[in-house]
Amino acid sequence: MTSFKIGNCLIGADAPPFIIAEMSGNHNQSLDMALRIVEAAAKAGAHALKLQTYTADTMTLDLSEGAFFIKDPNSLWAGTSLYALYEKAHTPWEWHAPIFARAKELGMLAFSTPFDDTAVDFLESLDVPAYKIASFENTDLPLIRRVAATGKPLIISTGMASIAELDETVRAAREAGCQDLVLLKCTSTYPATPANSNVRTIPHLRELFGCQVGLSDHSMGVGVSVAAVALGATVVEKHFTLDRAAGGVDASFSLEPAELESLVIETERAWQAMGQVHYGVTDAERKSLVYRRSLYVTQDMAAGEPFTPANLRAIRPGLGLAPKHAETLLGRHARHAIVRGTPLDWSLVE
Repeated sequence: MTSFKIGNCLIGADAPPFIIAEMSGNHNQSLDMALRIVEAAAKAGAHALKLQTYTADTMTLDLSEGAFFIKDPNSLWAGTSLYALYEKAHTPWEWHAPIFARAKELGMLAFSTPFDDTAVDFLESLDVPAYKIASFENTDLPLIRRVAATGKPLIISTGMASIAELDETVRAAREAGCQDLVLLKCTSTYPATPANSNVRTIPHLRELFGCQVGLSDHSMGVGVSVAAVALGATVVEKHFTLDRAAGGVDASFSLEPAELESLVIETERAWQAMGQVHYGVTDAERKSLVYRRSLYVTQDMAAGEPFTPANLRAIRPGLGLAPKHAETLLGRHARHAIVRGTPLDWSLVE
């Protein structure tokens, strides 16, 4: 897969995983909190901070009946209308510039998920370095074409999409000008569980669509993300908050600062550990060869004395003949006197 850059960050197998901290609505309508989230994400080592750019009116209608009202008792947002939820969760557009500026000051990239053309136009005015398409919008082909036409790297979450739908999505993006594409395996439940994360899909996505792949992870902890990197994920996105106990629309399945730092560290370790197919001694292991078992004389021996299990043993260190020669040597004779603790060598054998 071809690597590419978002800002100054390389996206691909030759670079550590690109870690995106998703703020979503965890700012709880406080710009001060939003800026503190930016600072905490940068301190934890995230490569990018992501927002969501919409208003309640660009997302839905101000209705509180039927499908516009969340009745599912298992939903985190049960008992509220979609409009009220998005009103609470949205990031005011006038906050974007100071949030992006703070991220830049701290050496971290910042971009967003647009949900309609007006959001794309607004984000273009801020010269974002990339775009993200959310799972629920991955079949909105007009929106995908509009974003792809900017020519900037495009990250698309694949939650709920069939292979046929993803094929339409990728074709639409490519035909509209997208050169640099990342597909993120995503499970659109909040939170997701490890059991329904299905990260084995990641290499399959890469094979099917010939692009960079990653994970948008709504599970708790960092284990699923580490597994995804081991399967080739080059991008990992996780929701982020200062404190789950403080509440927020997405706080319950978001990482806290120490966990985000762990995510950065452990996914990079997973990437480093993948290496390549290798057998035999590495340069780093060469000094450890001495600690293998080998054949040693374990009792003083006179010239002509036969080798027996009592005076010839496989022990550490590894300076003698390999243990595989023991059966051949038993019954043969010492060429001359041998002192206990001598590593066996063919020159000592008659």
